[in-house]
Amino acid sequence: MADRLPYIVEPMALADIDRVLEIEQLSFSAPWSARAYRYEITQNEHSTMLIVRRARQQRFAPIDWIRFLSPSARGPVVGYAGFWLLVDDAHIATIAVHPDWRGRGLGELLLLSLLEAAAKLGAARATLEVRVSNKVAQSLYRKYGFQRMSRAKRYYADNNEDAYIMATPSFETHGFRDSLRERRAKLRTRLREQVRSAEPHEQGIQKEPH
Repeated sequence: MADRLPYIVEPMALADIDRVLEIEQLSFSAPWSARAYRYEITQNEHSTMLIVRRARQQRFAPIDWIRFLSPSARGPVVGYAGFWLLVDDAHIATIAVHPDWRGRGLGELLLLSLLEAAAKLGAARATLEVRVSNKVAQSLYRKYGFQRMSRAKRYYADNNEDAYIMATPSFETHGFRDSLRERRAKLRTRLREQVRSAEPHEQGIQKEPH
């Protein structure tokens, strides 16, 4: 029997930008512009940008995360994320989920999708920055193997807050990919259970502005 999930993760397209900007402006005080996203999608060969949307038809092969379906099978974009492949590091540049859809595992779904996409592209590890005050995001990142490497003073221009620089172990480290597979299985179970959920709720992971 085909596996069923209530969400689709797929590459960001130009048609998604308006909705992405709406989420962007709701998420933080220094939003990227439409021009920036057009550049990431059409010109930056080192960039991978993904979106997650509510599926209207939840038919997935058991191991698929990124899926191309007809417009009739797609719901609205509810979150997005992206990374830059810099030599052999996948630097996570953005993760954001619409406020109405936080707390449902979508930040985790996007993070896991980024890590899997980065591994397929040959990245050796993933890196990111996170506000020192963002304990929720740090907890998720630690769950996926990220460790603090250093602290960047006054990194965020909006309030001069420090950032932690975090990185995963090498993707080839014993057990790392097995851990991703285990996390994926647990997350899929959680997301399948949401088919019976009525409304979005709770808080979730917000992206860090860059």
